[in-house]
Amino acid sequence: MPISAAGSPERRRGGGYTLIELLVVVAILALATLGVVLSQRNGTEIQLQREAERLSALLEAARAHSQFSGVPVRWRPSPQGFRFDGLDNEKWPGQWLDSDTLVSPEAVLLLGPEPVIGPQSLELGTRRDPQFRLRLTTDGLRPFVVQPSRATP
Repeated sequence: MPISAAGSPERRRGGGYTLIELLVVVAILALATLGVVLSQRNGTEIQLQREAERLSALLEAARAHSQFSGVPVRWRPSPQGFRFDGLDNEKWPGQWLDSDTLVSPEAVLLLGPEPVIGPQSLELGTRRDPQFRLRLTTDGLRPFVVQPSRATP
């Protein structure tokens, strides 16, 4: 066995892995796990999330319009979708993006003209997956937010 002097470039490397190699493997595993988790959301949940975010944006726009114009605006579900009472409904959307979208029938929201409205909420669901529901809520001061709301069997 050849002997080398201390500090010479010829050194024996141990049989283990470096910290960087281990970190790369952990990062790859984390990305793969994230991909699996994200792929497990079904199309119904994604579509309902889009509906809820769209409705939240519409509610905030109607609320701002009501405050600016001083005209009371009320949102309510209709057999074909929904309506904004107090606004020109020809200029405002009134249909769901997905015809299977359901809303709690008693949901009626008063959106203004006062700058602070009372706490309000409504629940969205779909005919295809009745267990998955989303809730749109506001405390009356902050904007509407979308939150998950699992139905109890």
